[in-house]
Amino acid sequence: MVRNTAHTAHTAALGLAGRLERISAVGPYFAVHCGDLPDADAAGFRPMTELYEDGALTAYTETVRGRMGVDQPRVAASTVQLGTASRLWSIALATAAVGGRVPDLHPRTLWWRPGASGPVELWLPVPRELPDAAADGPADAVHRTVAEANLRPLADAVHRVFGVSPHILRGNAASALIGSLRVLLARVPEADRAAALAVVRDLLGREPLAGAGDFTADADGNVAFRRRSCCLYYRVPGAGVCGDCVLTSRPSRANRTTLDSGTTRNSRTARTTGNSR
Repeated sequence: MVRNTAHTAHTAALGLAGRLERISAVGPYFAVHCGDLPDADAAGFRPMTELYEDGALTAYTETVRGRMGVDQPRVAASTVQLGTASRLWSIALATAAVGGRVPDLHPRTLWWRPGASGPVELWLPVPRELPDAAADGPADAVHRTVAEANLRPLADAVHRVFGVSPHILRGNAASALIGSLRVLLARVPEADRAAALAVVRDLLGREPLAGAGDFTADADGNVAFRRRSCCLYYRVPGAGVCGDCVLTSRPSRANRTTLDSGTTRNSRTARTTGNSR
């Protein structure tokens, strides 16, 4: 019985690793290293739990602040939270839409390190599917492994250390989810579009995303989202207002440049991290 159980787990891991490899090819926000890495390649990786602690979060935010050329640490902290949310949503949503199963992204078993120029790099030394994911359903699984296990402690840390409001952080997390959905629908033809849309609708109705904005999608997968907060990116020198930002609906803000809503999340994170999705 032990051998059979081990064999089943090994087979599941191989299947998951294959899906993660396919998804990683979509772009840097979907990429995750899996399995053993040579010591040189594994250098600098740490458990995600450390990113949610004051020291590592402050150090990484300062790196991002330097890249952005902004004086206000909370603006960079907002970008760190949004970019990290984009990484996690992208992996979980894509695997849910390609195969219907979700990897376990618990911060004790998922490792990270700052990217040389792009988003944080992620590594699953032992990739495994989330326990009970099949019984819970993909939306429950994604919510558990991303929103609850990662985004809540990250938001708490960003609010505690940098004073970014929970309202902004909620909007960032929702906007990151929509950005991941848009890229998934555009670049992964084998993805179950209906399943992906169903997961996103479900997540937007739950805490911590509930009330973050207005979402619509038609039968062809055309997506629209308007958040009820601002990510603060307009405070970066030379930057504009994101296309999904609440400020775009205010006439007094009409003189500000507005980023294309179709690529808001992708282009913003690309400019601040030096890479694209």
